[in-house]
Amino acid sequence: MFSGSLFLSVCAMAQEKCERIEMADSLYQSGKIYVVVAVLSIIFIGIIAYLILLDNKITKLEKEIKNN
Repeated sequence: MFSGSLFLSVCAMAQEKCERIEMADSLYQSGKIYVVVAVLSIIFIGIIAYLILLDNKITKLEKEIKNN
């Protein structure tokens, strides 16, 4: 499902005869596409967690400045 949407977006941007993406097909067939999706998900979750922690720290500093 994921590789299909990726395949369609590449075809739409190319504006010419669309060819199969061998790397995506081989990753999907060997089951390694799930590893790629898992790694990307972990990176995305890490970035979101960092931004939430940063927002909490900034909010705390703003409250300290406002109270002084």
